[in-house]
Amino acid sequence: MSEPAPAAPLQGQKYISLATFRRNGQEVRTPVWFAEQPGQLYVMTRNDSGKFRRIRNQPQVRLAPCTMRGKLTGAWIDGQARILDRAEEGVARQALERKYFLMRFPWLWSRKNVFLEITLRPA
Repeated sequence: MSEPAPAAPLQGQKYISLATFRRNGQEVRTPVWFAEQPGQLYVMTRNDSGKFRRIRNQPQVRLAPCTMRGKLTGAWIDGQARILDRAEEGVARQALERKYFLMRFPWLWSRKNVFLEITLRPA
């Protein structure tokens, strides 16, 4: 019997709670949109957001399925986030646009938008 993929609990979900960590170790949870690609998850944020700064300082993250308001609906999964270079953003942007219709509208975009690539750790 094969083990389920680490992202299996997130399949079919619209939101995940993305937990990032402050320098003092305190966890900060944020509900976000995400898109799955084989072996990776992608999230869009802004380069002036707290989660961007926390990930830049500490790439370890935790993820769990949640509601739009952040109420957890599943178990936590450990992962590692990486801030994508502008040249790498195309795959992440396309994946999010396929999943979320609103991502296709230009008024949602800003020069401050950046994409995160999250690699999940096997359970």
